[in-house]
Amino acid sequence: MTRRDTFAALAGLAAPSSRPNILFIMADDLGYADLSCYGRRDYRTPQLDRLAAEGVRFTNAYASSCVCSPTRVALITGRYPHRLPVGLPEPIPTYGFTGGLPKDHPTLPSLLRQAGYHTSLVGKWHLGVQPGFGPLDAGYDDFFGYRTGGVDYFTHQAGGGARPAFPDLWEGNQLVARPGYLTDLLGDRAERILTSRAQDRRPFLLSLHFSAPHWPWQAPEDEARAGKIGNLADYGGGSAATYARIVQRMDERIGRVLDHLAKLGLARNTLVVFTSDNGGERFSDNWPFSGRKTELLEGGLRVPAIVRWPGRVAAGTTTAQTAVTMDWMPTLLAAAGAAPDPAYPPDGINLFGKPVARTLFWRYRWQQQRAVREGDWKLLKIAGNSFLFDVGRDPQERANLRAAHPEVFARLSQAWEHWNAGMLPEDSAVYSHESYSDEEADRYGNRRAKP
Repeated sequence: MTRRDTFAALAGLAAPSSRPNILFIMADDLGYADLSCYGRRDYRTPQLDRLAAEGVRFTNAYASSCVCSPTRVALITGRYPHRLPVGLPEPIPTYGFTGGLPKDHPTLPSLLRQAGYHTSLVGKWHLGVQPGFGPLDAGYDDFFGYRTGGVDYFTHQAGGGARPAFPDLWEGNQLVARPGYLTDLLGDRAERILTSRAQDRRPFLLSLHFSAPHWPWQAPEDEARAGKIGNLADYGGGSAATYARIVQRMDERIGRVLDHLAKLGLARNTLVVFTSDNGGERFSDNWPFSGRKTELLEGGLRVPAIVRWPGRVAAGTTTAQTAVTMDWMPTLLAAAGAAPDPAYPPDGINLFGKPVARTLFWRYRWQQQRAVREGDWKLLKIAGNSFLFDVGRDPQERANLRAAHPEVFARLSQAWEHWNAGMLPEDSAVYSHESYSDEEADRYGNRRAKP
């Protein structure tokens, strides 16, 4: 067995004798190389490096979108986000959006709950803010976190800029006020939930969705900036050093959660996943890829992903298995001895199943971006320009091979059109004039959708 064969070699293993607990950790806007185990050179992330040393590290993991809320639709449903109206706004705007994840749609937490799991979400939701579209409506037993796309790390307020900021920290369906740096509050709550779960014989799903390292650029030492940023995108703030401290604090808190898991005697029977919702932003390191969040270049889509499952995944290994956000639902359900709802078959695959050849598709309405990956071939269309790359040999996507391989380009173009015909049309997304602030419209390319 080679080092890269380890994860695929799990195919066909018998089901575990006891159902594992699941700790699913998601960072927000973390770039592919923002962890030292993935190549970051100017700071260290020892806790996540330790997790990688104790499990398997993916080198071909993708987000299902280059922005946050569509990826989270894919995570919770196991399907392409473009199958649901909630997956069409890119991302869901801060103001005026009245939709959300349908309450009757099966989800990762609802299916695990049906299988006897206790389910908790700590952190970011971003799948609807109106009554009836919150985490408790989607299968989570409890929720502590925020509903919008981003909040001030200290005041926990969303919005701002040209419009009033508003509180966005929730305990279930109730707004709450809690002093403290958000990364710390989320880590503390995760530890409390683990303590309570250790006293319960039921297996659990704990989804820990950090805000870090998403803007605003506030490190733990930056409380003087609390509530004074104005536009949360914080265009005039931040630095590489600030970004490093945001990531490092998240790393520290993840280490504390993992240590608490071990202290409670739960680590041996807990499957831990760590990943990011899309590629990195302005201070991220996406090397060796080009592009960033909001782009279907590899830098906007390729993400770190680590799995630790003691006794099931060989420690200190890597895998080139292609994975994407929507794979986590069928993978975790299979690990738990549960199954997807047959009326809503997943587009993702069980990563513990037999390796299969697969083709992945993306679209993003800003600059009419389209992408396909088939093996090492990558088709990319953006702003009226078309490219064909061999991302195995050319991960920076510099050499356009369209003219040299017209048959591959034609095949992938046709495949994308066929796939897209099965998705909701892009122009079916509902936007009101009040949905996006001017800053959001510019940032995510949605100004055209405003009248």
